Amino acid sequence: MKTSESRYRQCLYFTSNAFARKVEKLALHYWKPLGFSPSHAYLLMVVLQEPGVQPTRLANELQLTPSTITRLIEKLEEQALVTRVLDGKTTMVYATDKAKALLPDMQAAIDGFYTAYSKILGPEASCALTQQIATVADALP
Repeated sequence: MKTSESRYRQCLYFTSNAFARKVEKLALHYWKPLGFSPSHAYLLMVVLQEPGVQPTRLANELQLTPSTITRLIEKLEEQALVTRVLDGKTTMVYATDKAKALLPDMQAAIDGFYTAYSKILGPEASCALTQQIATVADALP
């Protein structure tokens, strides 16, 4: 059954979750060859772009709870992709050389994911929908 045919099609909770599950499935397809989830991948991308980033900044940037950020970092540490450095009470996260070597593959995953959903929705609609979702997400508490 299509989401648009469901009795709950006018419910924001139902439709947004159905949408999120489908987007997650598509994203997982592109990130799976690298061996980590989209959440791990986007965290690693921030760490690569901002060496020494603090977990609080990661939580804000990725819209995740601090405890989720900690779990993601721990998993990336187990894979030798990031390291944490303590400076007094401040924790900074750095990418390892192993992570830096993955950057071209990570960019290919992002590009493949974007191409896939742009083919489905169209490039203009994809950009517009993404912006609209971001605006609505910012408006909600």
